[in-house]
Amino acid sequence: MSTAHVPQQPQPTTPTGAPPEPPIPPHASEATRLLCAGTYLDPGYRDRVIEELHLNEQRIVAPSLGFDAARVLAHALRARRQELLWAGAVLGLWVVGLPLSGGLLALLLWPSVTLALAPWIRGRAAQPPLYRLIPAFLVRWWGRLSFAALLIFTVVAAFSGGSGDDSSSRSYDPYYGDYPNASDLTDLLTPSLKTWQAWAVLVVLVLIGLCLHAQRTRFSRALAAELSPQRFPDAVGDPAEQAENPQFQRLKQRIRLEQHAPLILYNEARPFCGAGAAYDTWVLAVELRPDESGRRQPLSNRTVLEKIRPLLEQLRIPAEFAGPGVRDRLRRLEIDECVFLPAEGLLRRDQAPYTAQAFEEHRARAVEEGAEKRRHFLRIRVGGWEEELVVTVFVRIHTQGRMLMLEVAPHVLTPVREDFKDADRSAHRFRHNNRLGKAATAAVLVPGSLGRSLAQLFRGLVYVWRLLTGGHAGALPDGPAVSVRELGSAPAGSLFQEMDVVRYLRSVQDRVANGVRSALADSGYETGEFVQKIVNISSDVHIGRVEGSTFAVGSHASAASVTDGTAPQKGTDSHGK
Repeated sequence: MSTAHVPQQPQPTTPTGAPPEPPIPPHASEATRLLCAGTYLDPGYRDRVIEELHLNEQRIVAPSLGFDAARVLAHALRARRQELLWAGAVLGLWVVGLPLSGGLLALLLWPSVTLALAPWIRGRAAQPPLYRLIPAFLVRWWGRLSFAALLIFTVVAAFSGGSGDDSSSRSYDPYYGDYPNASDLTDLLTPSLKTWQAWAVLVVLVLIGLCLHAQRTRFSRALAAELSPQRFPDAVGDPAEQAENPQFQRLKQRIRLEQHAPLILYNEARPFCGAGAAYDTWVLAVELRPDESGRRQPLSNRTVLEKIRPLLEQLRIPAEFAGPGVRDRLRRLEIDECVFLPAEGLLRRDQAPYTAQAFEEHRARAVEEGAEKRRHFLRIRVGGWEEELVVTVFVRIHTQGRMLMLEVAPHVLTPVREDFKDADRSAHRFRHNNRLGKAATAAVLVPGSLGRSLAQLFRGLVYVWRLLTGGHAGALPDGPAVSVRELGSAPAGSLFQEMDVVRYLRSVQDRVANGVRSALADSGYETGEFVQKIVNISSDVHIGRVEGSTFAVGSHASAASVTDGTAPQKGTDSHGK
């Protein structure tokens, strides 16, 4: 992974002399692997990834906490290429089948299109409204029944001998005379139907089923190969990374330069884009009153931060008798400093000041500023559950007018979506299914194959049109609009994960508060008011129901239960500010 010109911040060892556990490289994390698999599973998610990172190339990528956005983009583009190739093959079989079947295949066109329209009518909501749900249900079943009826009719026509047979095959009853059989029925419905036409329809449908089966087989094999947990860490051997698209190769280098840099260029409306859901940002202000000792010392923002950092580093130390095998994620606690800058004012994306010297200059000036657009933060990050659960706490200190302001902005990235996590299980079940099961899986996909292929090719054409006419390459740079990690996140975590979130946040915030109190005391200022306000904040913390809940920190804050399956809005606090 390219990190040229990105300043590397020191990772101190623990006081016991044992270095913290080596972190998993972002490009090899489990979160990255699952997001890459998700680009093959969900076309909607794949389109959002490509739109944000490839189409809108004027946008600077959001910070990628614990994952590699460039690798997710690589697999999104690869998944789209494969989808368009298979869609073209399926559409080609339909087109070729029309004249081969003498137009009989045209009877199946409309049911196939309606089956593809049903998901669009329903929408992407987990619980769509009735005005969408009912029409989608009716359209879906109308398409299924129509396709099934026409398919049965075609099978009967293929095996009945068609309209060219003589009357010797008729059945005779001594009382009622001749009565029609299956061949007479097909002659009545389509007098000019030939047996070979019905067989041509069946052959084309079988070939379409084989294409759909081959498409699923290829994806399941990819999950067992380059997307498997064993081979995924090898980014050099990943075929998606080796695409020769010049635009992709250029964007890949830019993304890997920007996504983990401590200098963060942001959009004013979404300053913390990429960090996850805000868990009630709070601000504490206390007056600086000299204590009775009379030994006042200068108290700068840097002085307070240097008091906080050693206390946070102590969280990496395992319990005295825990032994060397302890696996607490706090041992991988990451502490660094970052500076937020607005993206406005740049003329080109490559003008962003990502050199080490530029960052040091911004950090030196921003750490003591009152801040409006440029802000300096101490960033504390814990990547739990194989980087699926990321807890980040942004801390900012400012002293002015004999006041000390402490800003704490906790953010949490919830785990990757459940359907992305089930990709390995689903692919394994498909690969080890028997032939009947695989045939049934392909047969279910055949009826709506034409509509899906047309929709996929149409989306591809629309994207090419937007790419050629949108003027994004020459547009003024902008901050990130969305984070592909947030797009692939579940609404809430499990009970264990919520417990870990609370533990991480409590540990970090307690050490931050102790560091500020220690800095005040060492500089000759009273700490009573600060301690009392911290106690009030701690007593106002409420933890609601785990499923679909939020965790609130700060005065006048509470945890509200979410019933619609949505997470708190990214980049905002619980009051919507």
